[in-house]
Amino acid sequence: MILIKNANIINGFDKNIQRADILIVNDKIEKIGIDIKIQNPDLQTIDASGKYVMPSFTDIHCHLRDPGFEYKEDIRSGSLSAAAGGFTTICCMPNTNPPIDNRAMVAYVRHRAKEVSPIEVLPIGAITRGLNGEELSEIGFMKEEGIVAISDDGKCVMNANLMRNALLYAKDFSIPVISHCEDTNLSEGGQMNLGLVSTMLGLRGIPREAESIVVARDILLAKETKAHLHITHVSTKESVELIRKAKEWGVNVTCDTCPHYISLTEEEVIGFNTNAKVNPPLRTEEDVEALIEAIKEGVIDCITTDHAPHHKDEKNVEFNLAPSGTIGFETAFAVLYTYLVKNRGFEISKLVELLSINPRRIINLKPNTIKENQKANLVIVDPNREWEVKEEDIVSKSKNSVFLGKKLTSYVETVIYEGKILKKDGEIKC
Repeated sequence: MILIKNANIINGFDKNIQRADILIVNDKIEKIGIDIKIQNPDLQTIDASGKYVMPSFTDIHCHLRDPGFEYKEDIRSGSLSAAAGGFTTICCMPNTNPPIDNRAMVAYVRHRAKEVSPIEVLPIGAITRGLNGEELSEIGFMKEEGIVAISDDGKCVMNANLMRNALLYAKDFSIPVISHCEDTNLSEGGQMNLGLVSTMLGLRGIPREAESIVVARDILLAKETKAHLHITHVSTKESVELIRKAKEWGVNVTCDTCPHYISLTEEEVIGFNTNAKVNPPLRTEEDVEALIEAIKEGVIDCITTDHAPHHKDEKNVEFNLAPSGTIGFETAFAVLYTYLVKNRGFEISKLVELLSINPRRIINLKPNTIKENQKANLVIVDPNREWEVKEEDIVSKSKNSVFLGKKLTSYVETVIYEGKILKKDGEIKC
């Protein structure tokens, strides 16, 4: 039994903030009211004065590296990292070894998650066998086993006809196709965004058109098939414009971007910082502004972390040899709060929409809401706490955060999932 006192409750459906106490019994919210008083020796009381209480977060794009790359991350360690950041539902991408491209691999992820994870882990199945872009995976069998979407993330399905067929199959099974938009004919060998900084550093650049060309292609395929297309990690202003136009046409398209794309630019690479090597690459200030405006307008539906752990030795090499990716679970909320709410004046309710409401809608999950008789899935956030991202504080197995050394405002202090405290006062309890 848990009693949260003096909560400032934000459900995200509107801008209202409800000030009340929350009583949690077993896995549900028993009562929400003013000055709740309970006499029970097992009662745990949490004072949320001056803090926000909101539904826990859902990430529909992350990498847990399990099976095959457990030295980087595994389902257990990735789940703990997610919980530390306030995420209680995460969807893992299929680029493992072997890939999640058949019923047995989906079953492995689900069963392993039930054994070791304190949160909900939902697998995403591969679009193509072996992620090779040559033939479709067993989409129907994987859906029966529990996938919530299909994607070849990390690779682009370059064959347009194959992508069209994937959209048609996914439509039949009522799941979205999550598209990694990258024309590898343009991006192959590229290390960062093509521009002044890449020229200055002598690094081969990736033209922005590598993303937007495939965004345009997939939008047209979704328009024709009437399937649900979800474009992930949008990074350019041109992609934003294409998605905006597609929504005006009535295409069933949704999209996300990541915290690093709305807060950082290609200049992070200066000094050959391999933690700033991500795919798609960090872009320009003009792109950052376009992404933020798209979030404000609702063109960008949600935020994903693209949590991509890599071992320290893999990143501690020459820039052109380092793999792309940054971890993101533990910094996501604070980055969004710092750069959108604090610096740009966004409403805090917008973050609930981006991190909780919309991600669940995209993959057809019921929303988490802080209401009586609903599951107790919530986070308590201190909006005023300032902290520096330090390697020694990171819960993930891997420490490759592009935000290392940066100071952020707001902190996910307490996390509760199905009535169980996973994190309290900054300390992991699961």
